[in-house]
Amino acid sequence: MIDLHVHSVYSDGTNTPEELVRMAEERGLAAIALTDHDTVGGIVPLLDAAAGSSVEAVTGIELSAECDRGTMHILGYFIDHTCEKLLEKINIVREGREERNVEILKKLNKLGYVLTWSDVVQEAGADVVGRPHFAAALVKRRHVKTRKAAFDLLLAKGRPAYVERYRYTACECIDLIRQAGGISVLAHPATIYMPDDQLKGLVKGLARNGLGGIEAYYAEHHPENMARFSEWAQELGLICTGGTDFHGGNTPDLRLGSGFGQLHVPDEALEQLKAAKARI
Repeated sequence: MIDLHVHSVYSDGTNTPEELVRMAEERGLAAIALTDHDTVGGIVPLLDAAAGSSVEAVTGIELSAECDRGTMHILGYFIDHTCEKLLEKINIVREGREERNVEILKKLNKLGYVLTWSDVVQEAGADVVGRPHFAAALVKRRHVKTRKAAFDLLLAKGRPAYVERYRYTACECIDLIRQAGGISVLAHPATIYMPDDQLKGLVKGLARNGLGGIEAYYAEHHPENMARFSEWAQELGLICTGGTDFHGGNTPDLRLGSGFGQLHVPDEALEQLKAAKARI
């Protein structure tokens, strides 16, 4: 059993990389990929922890891409986390995220939700501060009952406290991952809200521009989605990958490795990623 989509405290998860390795061992996982949002801060701790374990650690990242309808993320696997170009580009994203955070806080206060930057930072981990941390702070301040309610009422796209932030295009994300020596994969394609023919056309275009895979096996994908995306991957010569999108306490009903209980990511997904990496 493997899990190729995992988050730590370095972005919006609640577990340290060391804790994730221990959890993976307890769950009997052979490998996990750390794919924190727009940061590689957790990679070294992950590799150090995995070195003395039975779990194979895969270096990864999840980049946010421009998307008019829904959400588009590009995963990068087997990246060189010391690549200067990668670090330079994600630092630009970090600066944009910091500017956005200031505006979100201003909006929340203007809407009457008393919240300080200190409240938000206390909910954050070791690196990136984002909307999940605002949601957690709103819950702690008893402005809302749940983090989901915070997003539904205030923080989701189109809601009163939402603020857009800087993102690269999908092709720029793919190229950046390539420059870092990695394999790019379209994450959870069902979160891109397009008719099937348009979505398939998008995937086909990204494949022409260097996309290496598609995340067909995903905790929130219905079986028909998994089947459809797997079929597209075969047709377009893409690798079928998968993972839970585990965030620890931020996704309490979702388990590392198995998602909501039904997920099984084939070991061959990792082998195919390794083979693609070897061809670079």
